This record gives sequence, C-alpha cells and structure tokens, in this order.
Amino acid sequence: MEALSRLRYARISPQKLRLVCALVAGKPVEEALAILEFTPKKGAKMVAKTLLAAVANARDQQNVDEDRLYVKRVTADTGPTWKRSMQRAHMNATPILKRTSHLTVVVDEREN
Repeated sequence: MEALSRLRYARISPQKLRLVCALVAGKPVEEALAILEFTPKKGAKMVAKTLLAAVANARDQQNVDEDRLYVKRVTADTGPTWKRSMQRAHMNATPILKRTSHLTVVVDEREN
C-alpha cells in the first residue's frame, strides 16, 4: 500500500529540485533521509520534510512497518511561474521568471 505527500508551490525551480529527487529515488527511507541530511542544497530540506510527511501518512492511514518503507517515486513538476520585470538601460525592461514547483513523494512497503 503506497502513501504519498505533496508540497505545492515550492519557491524553487523544478530543475534544481529534480537534482535532489534523483538522489533518493528507490532508496529505503532511512538511507534517503541520511542522504538528504548531508546534501547542501535548498531542495534537500523540502524533499526531506515531504518524505517525512509521506512516512507519517503511511503509518497513520495504513498501519505499515516504517522499517520496510522505501521511496517509490519522487517527482518535481512545474508550478506556476511568477513574472516580474527589472528596469534596464534606455528605458528597457527585462523579464524575470520566478519558477515554482510541485513536489510529490510516494513511499511503498517493500515485499520480502
């Protein structure tokens, strides 16, 4: 029985978040949390928090053993882009795109 958790409208670009997601996909939860703890990226904290929420959902809703959980799928999808502009020389404006992400973490119980 899989359980999921979502973080929506995260203020980080999906490209940066996917780098962190690739580190933990397919790993056991304990190992994934250890990897995220020592990853010096902004997205690592977001993925760790969402992963802990997914583990709590699995524990509360389906009564599974936490030691047998693994990260089944981690996806970082594109959220809405905030559009801003910055004034430049000769009365020109340059667009600034502030990207957001939707993070989804799915954990499942490993069959032995």
